[in-house]
Amino acid sequence: MAVESLISLVTFISTILLLKNDQNALITTTCKNTPNYPLCVSTLQSDPRSSAAGADVETLCHVMVSAVRSRADEVTRVTIPELRVAQPRWGGPLSQCYFFYDAVLRADVPQAEAALKSGVPKFAAAGMSDAAKEAENCEAALRDGGITDSPLRGINQNVVELSVVANSIIKTLL
Repeated sequence: MAVESLISLVTFISTILLLKNDQNALITTTCKNTPNYPLCVSTLQSDPRSSAAGADVETLCHVMVSAVRSRADEVTRVTIPELRVAQPRWGGPLSQCYFFYDAVLRADVPQAEAALKSGVPKFAAAGMSDAAKEAENCEAALRDGGITDSPLRGINQNVVELSVVANSIIKTLL
């Protein structure tokens, strides 16, 4: 009986390792076709949905769209309010950034999520293109508001890059 249990355990572990290798291969192959391989891999590997059994390219699209949502949410809930307190004179440009990121959360990400669910990836890609533009608009608003050393430059760039990677993965579904 112990030998049978050991064989079952070895078989189980082997199966798990093969599934994990298959998921890593999916992530690697998918990310090689994006403009930012390291960001793609790190984002996908950080979300358990990417390595779950049965994960496919559509799942990876959902993970990337969720990453865009998460960053935009962080900007509107934490970063902009903290900056408003620390730098009240930046109120105007920060309000514009809030407006742009609110559009990401209320329009662009929901559009992408709904389009992926309904099997219309071209509209999901459009939502991610718009999300990238909103982050770029935020950066421009700060610059136009006289803020030469943008406190959101890194975050805005990250949102642009996440959106571009999401868009490139989504386009593989077209």
